[in-house]
Amino acid sequence: MERRKPSSSRLLLAAGLIAALSNVSGGAQTLTREPKGATKVTTDANAATVPASMFDDREDFANANKGALKLQTGLVIGSAWDMRDYEKFIVTTPGATAPETINPSLYRNAQLNMIYGLFEVTNPDDPNERHEIYQVRGYDLSNITFVKGDTGWIVFDPLISNETAAAALALINQELGARPVTGVVYSHSHVDHFGGVKGLGTAAQLASIPIIAPEGFTEHAVSENVIAGNAMSRRAIYMYGSLLPKTEKGGVNGGLGQTNSTGEGSLIVPTDYITATGSKVRTVDGIKMEFQLTPGTEAPAEMNTYFEELKALWMAENTTNTMHNVLTLRGAQVRDPLKWSSFLDVTIKEYGNRTDVKFQSHHWPVWKNPTGPNNIVDYLKKQRDMYKFIHDQSVNLMNKGYTGEEISERIKLPDSLERYWPDRGYYGTLRHNSRAVYQRYMGWYNGNPSSLNNLPPEDVARHYVAYMGGDKDAILARAQAEYNATDATVETYRWLAELLKHLVFAYPDFENARLLLADVLEQLGYQSESGPWRNEYLVGASELRSTTGFPPGGLNTVNADTLKAMSPDLTFDYLAVRLDAGKANKQVVPVNVHLTELGLAGWPAEQTFGLTVENSVLNYGDPIAGTSTVQMSKATLDAITAGALTLDQAIANGDVKATSGTLAEFKTFWGMIETFPFWFNIVTP
Repeated sequence: MERRKPSSSRLLLAAGLIAALSNVSGGAQTLTREPKGATKVTTDANAATVPASMFDDREDFANANKGALKLQTGLVIGSAWDMRDYEKFIVTTPGATAPETINPSLYRNAQLNMIYGLFEVTNPDDPNERHEIYQVRGYDLSNITFVKGDTGWIVFDPLISNETAAAALALINQELGARPVTGVVYSHSHVDHFGGVKGLGTAAQLASIPIIAPEGFTEHAVSENVIAGNAMSRRAIYMYGSLLPKTEKGGVNGGLGQTNSTGEGSLIVPTDYITATGSKVRTVDGIKMEFQLTPGTEAPAEMNTYFEELKALWMAENTTNTMHNVLTLRGAQVRDPLKWSSFLDVTIKEYGNRTDVKFQSHHWPVWKNPTGPNNIVDYLKKQRDMYKFIHDQSVNLMNKGYTGEEISERIKLPDSLERYWPDRGYYGTLRHNSRAVYQRYMGWYNGNPSSLNNLPPEDVARHYVAYMGGDKDAILARAQAEYNATDATVETYRWLAELLKHLVFAYPDFENARLLLADVLEQLGYQSESGPWRNEYLVGASELRSTTGFPPGGLNTVNADTLKAMSPDLTFDYLAVRLDAGKANKQVVPVNVHLTELGLAGWPAEQTFGLTVENSVLNYGDPIAGTSTVQMSKATLDAITAGALTLDQAIANGDVKATSGTLAEFKTFWGMIETFPFWFNIVTP
């Protein structure tokens, strides 16, 4: 067995600290807030991303254009979506040269995602079949799919926002003739696959059709967007870069699509769940669909769909034309790449040789070659083997004593996967996915006792700066010299990002430290092949340079529809994480809450819950004898929880009332519930 050796990253960090401790001198350069051009370090790094010969492969461009019924430019959907700025610098012609500030491989991915409009997926050479599958691509981060049934459209994955879904429906009805929506399928529990559902029709229309989802969909859709929803939403601003200017020095591409839409999100609870023990086949509006449940892969609740009549395989988000995330940068529970690969193996065996076209909720389809080896099976195998390699080799190195950081430096895909365009890291990356595998098995602790009770960022920054002599101007001058040095490398930039982070956290008002760190992060962003990595770096740089505070915008995932779909248990769990432990300290507050008009499948029309705050913890369960009871509808509790209605207003309106005892206990309890600040700091303390 190979013995664990010191990693290059550890040696670089140690050497950098020692160098910085030495007496430094040198003149300061002028630092500005404007985005900069690419340095030579960046252009050299970008040129080495992939072999130049890979760009000769134009098959993806052919597939992205195939079946086009209406290619579009200049798309604007209210304030929710705007493609015009992208079109100023992203040219969809194959072989177009990338700007120096954009990684050329990422630029290629952006070119392909900018081929947007209405497309026919099945029988693209014969549009007159009775049943067909169409996609509208480029109207959001995800694709929306329309399956033509006997009388209407069965819609798969209605995007993020009502506005974008409605615009896509209007487009297909305009081009192919108006048809009603006769069914909806949610492939999985991420918001870009259900959030625009109310854009597909009126409440009455949508109440009359089946809405199909995998088992566990609702629980996971609401819990992921609620319990940690505020932190995830804030971090999503970084990951998706939706507030970055769309320029060659700004937002380019999100990997799976351009970025997130910023319209109104919604959720309608499914009427039909595909379960592990029930039938996996449904027929809606004359369309027979066979579902493959894939729980715990790209999402905790997910499913593929096979259309036997059309020999078409819908892969949800289990395969796309990029490496996906084992752990998303916005934050989530770590996914299981071993299970992911095993479900893909089942897909290959069950459907690979029965499929003429493979398509999914992001990117463009792949059609079976009429002659030669089965390219769809080859594609599925290489996606399967990519995830299994990430798992197996990360665990291999972990068992040799390497930590997550060290594994990410050592692991490398074999050429057969590395040089395959759909396995490139436009969304997930090999570096952070391998760390995620380590985290899944080993957790946050790397085994070194020095990391067991280490200091938090502000404290450690203060000590680092003190050990480097304490002269912030001298430290900055040394950092500037290293940044400008003719022998600087990507590793130099990575080291400076670490060093300057400490300087900024020790002196958050030290403007030049913030500006130089912004310049460093910007170059790392320009070098990134991954759209989310680019966004993370550039949003960080933007916030470091900002003098006006945080901008408005972003998507609040804890919306009225999400709260409406939450069970009382989940609602109380959400309130429990909002409990201010300081205010609750030394208090014991019992109160009963009688909820009416629950309106939830599997629940009675009304029910009483006993809530107790004790030991700075909220617990709930059966009613508590001898204490006050307050009554309200579930909708009233949702409105108060969301901040759309204050408790005092609800009491004055008669929506909250005491049916025994007084309102005092509930008022005391509610006075302990916090509202989370959305714009918390990330790159500054």
